[in-house]
Amino acid sequence: MCNMNMGSVAHSPRFFPGFDKLVHCGFFFMFTALYSYGMILQWGNFTILTAVKAFVVSVTFGAIIEVLQLYIFTWRSGEWGDLFADSVGAGMAAFCALITTAALNRKDR
Repeated sequence: MCNMNMGSVAHSPRFFPGFDKLVHCGFFFMFTALYSYGMILQWGNFTILTAVKAFVVSVTFGAIIEVLQLYIFTWRSGEWGDLFADSVGAGMAAFCALITTAALNRKDR
């Protein structure tokens, strides 16, 4: 999806201004949530350090995608706003994973 040529669909009146940023935020929320879940399954816990690692990996992946869009996929544009939306989605997911695991661990006591 990150390198797909959207053609004239991107300028459709069905999409509101900022729709692209909302999609970026949603994609990276899901990516980070699934990545965090994998980390929980692998290590059995999810600490603040683990959440920071998940966030950094996700934002780095988003930055690589934006650089590729800027220089390789000429039909796409790399934007700082997209990277910010990626970071917001990743941060929301890492925070949700932290809160959820803390609540589950507290319930078990």
